Amino acid sequence: MMPTYSVAEARNRFAELVRDLEHVSQIEVTRRGRPVAVLISIAEFEKLRSRRVSFGSAYDAFLCTVDLAQVDIEPEVFEGLREPSTGREMTW
Repeated sequence: MMPTYSVAEARNRFAELVRDLEHVSQIEVTRRGRPVAVLISIAEFEKLRSRRVSFGSAYDAFLCTVDLAQVDIEPEVFEGLREPSTGREMTW
């Protein structure tokens, strides 16, 4: 279970909470007994940040796991939806 502190406690003990984050990954902050924020360790933050996947990678993974023919989506459905031109000419 993650440690919980009120906003007032967290404000008064901030340096201590930062030290605690070296040993616990998350600390909950409450206002009037209701959760309003979470402090996380840098290790936890790095884990969350490393989970981000680019759209292209996610789409490639989707195409590898889903057979569009099986879900009755034929590739022709998408024809004409995207503008094939390279865009407008720019002059500087």
